[in-house]
This record gives sequence, C-alpha cells and structure tokens, in this order.
Amino acid sequence: MNTNKRWATMLVGVLALCALLALAACSKKEEAPAASPAAEQPAAQPATPIDPATVATINGTVKFDGTAPKPSKIDMSQDPGCKGTNEAETVVVGGGDLANVFVYVKDGLGNRTFDVPKEPVVLDQQGCRYHPHVLGVMAGQTVQIKNDDPTTHNIHPTPKDNREWNESQPPSSPAIEKNFAREEIMLPVKCNQHPWMKMYINVTKSPFYAVTGKDGKYEIKGLPPGDYTLAFVHEKLGEQDQKVTIAEKESKTVDQSFRAAAE
Repeated sequence: MNTNKRWATMLVGVLALCALLALAACSKKEEAPAASPAAEQPAAQPATPIDPATVATINGTVKFDGTAPKPSKIDMSQDPGCKGTNEAETVVVGGGDLANVFVYVKDGLGNRTFDVPKEPVVLDQQGCRYHPHVLGVMAGQTVQIKNDDPTTHNIHPTPKDNREWNESQPPSSPAIEKNFAREEIMLPVKCNQHPWMKMYINVTKSPFYAVTGKDGKYEIKGLPPGDYTLAFVHEKLGEQDQKVTIAEKESKTVDQSFRAAAE
C-alpha cells in the first residue's frame, strides 16, 4: 500500500513538472519580439545602370499658337505684408514662347529604377507668390519650403494620389520639409491665407523631366537610347504627347505648340 502511494505521488509530480515546462515554453513564444516594420518592408531596388558613354539629350521649345491672353492683375491689399505687383501665372507667354510647361518621359523606361536625389528641391514664398510656379521632383525626394515674406503662409497641397497636408509657416520660421511617395502630375498647391497663391508640383518616377522657362525652352539630359513618349503638360492648356526615338549620344530637338483653350 505504501509502495502504491509512493508511485502515485511520483506520477503526480512528473505530470506537474511536464505542465510547468509546457507553460514556460508557451510563455517564451508569446514573449518573442514581433518583427520590426522595417524588416517587413521589401528591400529598395538598386538603380538600373546607365552607360554614360551612350546617353542622349532631348531639347526644344514650346510655343503658344495664337494671341496670348493678357495676365490679370492680382489685388493683394488684404494683407499689408504682401507688397509689390502681382499677376496671374495661369498662361505666361512672351514672344510666342510658353513658360511653365512640364515636360517629362511618360513612357518607354520600362522597369528601370533610379536613385532618389539626396539634394532637396526648393519651393520659396516671396512677394506672396510661389517660386517656381511649376516644380518637378522625384518620388521620395525632399521638397524644402521656405517663407521669405513678412507674413504667415499656409501651404496646402491637394493631391489625388498622395497624402494631403496643410501647414502654417510664420515669417522667419525654419523651412518645412516634405516628400511625395507616388507619381502625380500637376499636383495643385495653394495658400489658405492668400487665395491667389497657387502652384503645381510634378512628382515623377525618373529624373527625366524639365520645366520650360520664359523663353519656352527645356532640356532633358542623360537619357539612355530608346523609344519614348514625351509628355508636355500645362495647367490650363492640357497635355500633348509625342513619340520620339533617340540613338546613342544623340541630341534631338523636339518642339511643341499649344493653342488657346476653347472658350
């Protein structure tokens, strides 16, 4: 009888020990740290190499066909901090040349990837206007926004495919730094303090873009040889595309013209 009791006691002890070991193992599993979000992110794809000995250039001039509209005057008297003359920049034409046209390689690059520039692009606020009126930036690249006016501005991008934000910037405050994750052409930016202040940011997946100056000229360098679709985009006059083929080391001129939008 005593022997049976001893065996029963030992059996109970063994079962209790097994239960304790199983519980400890479960606790260790529950306490195991979760994988960090960074570890779950796919590794960034390395940039596709481009042979610098073969790269080509596309340049040209964008014209306005017809009688250019007269720029409308802007009344800035609502804010004493906004001084000087101001005119709408919707259609800027000088001698038949059209400014503020965004030109970029829309198609033909395939699955190529490109390094995001480390240098920021700068968007300034001066004279209660945005400088420049049309800006190009690569997806993920920093946009540095400055306020050189003696008044508070309120920067408010209203994108379709990127995150919307709305941020005030008092005079002499540090630059605001933002970036846009997705490609988006003619992304509108406004100032909630000054309703006439408008500009456009163009976010691309490649560095092959340009904005026409007052002389209507643009230039896109470093493009590998190939067949491309070149897009010319204007905030009011719309988009026009051209097919272009460039050979190794070629410098090709591709001009474009826009007509006044139908009333």
